[in-house]
Amino acid sequence: MPLTLASLVQHSALKLSVRAGEDRLDTPVRWAHVSELADPVPYMEGGELLLITAMKLDAEDPQEMRRYVRRLAAAGVVGIGFAVGVNYEAIPEALVEAARAEDLPLLEVPRRTPFLAISKAVSAALAADQYRAVTAGFEAQRELTRAALSADGPAELLARLAAHVHGWAALYDTSGAVVAVAPEWAARRAARLTPDVERLRERPAPASAVVGGSEDRVELQSLGTGRRARGALAVGTGAPLGTAERYAVHSAVALLTLTTERSRSLHDAESRLGAAVLRMLLDGEAEHARAVAGDLYGPLLEAPFRLIVAEPALPGTAQPQGLALLADAVESAAARAGEALLVVPEPGRLVVLAADGGAAVQACAEHAEALESRRGRDATGPEPDELVVGLSAAAVPSGVAAAFKQADQALAVARRRGRPMVEHEDLAAGSVLPLLADEAVRAFADGTLRALREHDEKGRGDLVASLQAWLSRHGQWDAAAADLGVHRHTLRYRMRRVEEILGRSLDDPDVRMELWLALKATSSPAA
Repeated sequence: MPLTLASLVQHSALKLSVRAGEDRLDTPVRWAHVSELADPVPYMEGGELLLITAMKLDAEDPQEMRRYVRRLAAAGVVGIGFAVGVNYEAIPEALVEAARAEDLPLLEVPRRTPFLAISKAVSAALAADQYRAVTAGFEAQRELTRAALSADGPAELLARLAAHVHGWAALYDTSGAVVAVAPEWAARRAARLTPDVERLRERPAPASAVVGGSEDRVELQSLGTGRRARGALAVGTGAPLGTAERYAVHSAVALLTLTTERSRSLHDAESRLGAAVLRMLLDGEAEHARAVAGDLYGPLLEAPFRLIVAEPALPGTAQPQGLALLADAVESAAARAGEALLVVPEPGRLVVLAADGGAAVQACAEHAEALESRRGRDATGPEPDELVVGLSAAAVPSGVAAAFKQADQALAVARRRGRPMVEHEDLAAGSVLPLLADEAVRAFADGTLRALREHDEKGRGDLVASLQAWLSRHGQWDAAAADLGVHRHTLRYRMRRVEEILGRSLDDPDVRMELWLALKATSSPAA
C-alpha cells in the first residue's frame, strides 16, 4: 500500500495537523523535500511533500502566497509541511487561504518535530512498500513458474497473471491472433488489439507498447529472443502497473518466451521431417511418404490438398521477411483450425502443403490481399517484404509433382502481372463481372450501398462516386481526387463518412472487395 499524506498525519510520533486540503490526504507521497527557496518548482519532479519554514517568503502577503501555492500545485507537489515556532509562531492566514483556494494539503509541523523525522518516516515507509512489492513479485514469479510447468501451460499462466494484476491477460501468436485469454470475458477486448499486436510485431524484439482505451489500460510485450517476435502478451488493467504487478508481467514474458523458443526448436525438427516427406512425394514415392509422415502429416495426405509456392517479389532478397510472415500466417491459421500443415522453407522460397479449402489456404489468400491493398495505397512498387505466390489446383499424393509445376506456373504469372498471388485454376478464367447479373448479388449490392445513396440523395455529398473513384484507384488519394476534381483532403473526409455510415473499415480488404463488387453490380447494364 503506497505512502499517503493521511499515513503521515496518522503517524503518532510526528504530531502533524491538517490546516487545508483535508479531502486530498489520500494522495500518494513520492518523497519529502526541504526547500526555503522562493521558487523551488525547478527542482521538483512531482509527488513531493515540501517542507518549509518560510525563511525567504513573505508568508503574510496574500498575493505572494497565491502565486507561490499555485506554482507548487501546478508542479505536482502533493502538500506543504509548515514548521511553526521557527520564523512564524503559527501558519500565516495568507498561506492557509492560498492552500485552501488550490485545495492543496497544508500540514502544520510542531516545533518539536524536526524535518529530518518526517524525511525518515517517508523514507522508511517507501522502503517498506518497495520490499513488500519485491516480495510479492518473487512470490508471483514462483507461482507463474509452477503454472507454466502445469498441464495447461500458457493458459494456466495467463489465469494466474490476470489474478495478480487484477485485470486480464492474453497471448497472441505471430500473426496477431489470440491463442489464449484469461478471464474468458476479456476475449473480445483482446481480439480488438490484433492491429496493435501486428504493429508491435514489425519492431525488433524485445518491444513493448501501451495502448490506452476507454475500458482499460493495456500493455503489450513481444515474446522471443531473436529480431522477430514469436508472439505477444497483452495485460489489461484499470491503472498503471505497480512494482509487484510489473515483476509478475516480466516473469510471464520470460516464461512465455522460453515456452515459445522451446516450441520453435520442435517446429524446426518438424520442418526437417516435412522436407523429407515433400521430397518423397515429388519423387513419386507416395507410400513411403505416408509411412514417414505418420500422425504428424498423415491426415494432410488423406484428403485433397493445395500446394503453395512463394518467393520474394524482389528477386535476390536475402533472408526475406515476407516469407517468414507468410509462414507464420498459414501456421497460425492451421493451428487454430486444427489442420495438419506441411511447411518447407527453402533458400529464397517457401513451399506449403495445405488442406484444400482449409484455413491455411484462406490465410494465404488474405495475406496476399493485404499486400495488394498496401501496394495499391502506397503506389511505390514492391517492398522488400512483399511476395509473389502461386497456388496449385487441388491434388492428391500421387499428383504432387504436377501440383508443384502448377504452383510454379501460377507464381510466374503473378510475377509478370505484378500481383501478389495467382491461382492456377484462374489462369484461363475470364472476367468475373458477368457473374454479377445474379438477382441475389444485385440485392446484396443494393442493400450494401443503400445508406450511401440515401445520403447522396439528400444533397450531403457524392459519397458513392467518391467511393468508386477511390476503389478504382486502389486507394491512391491524389489520383482519385484528381478524377473527381476535388482536393485529397475532401476525399479523405468523404471516405471517413463512408466508414461512419456503413460502420465498416475501408482498411479491411474484404470490405473493399465487397463494396467494389456492389458498385460493379449496380452499375452494370444487366442490373
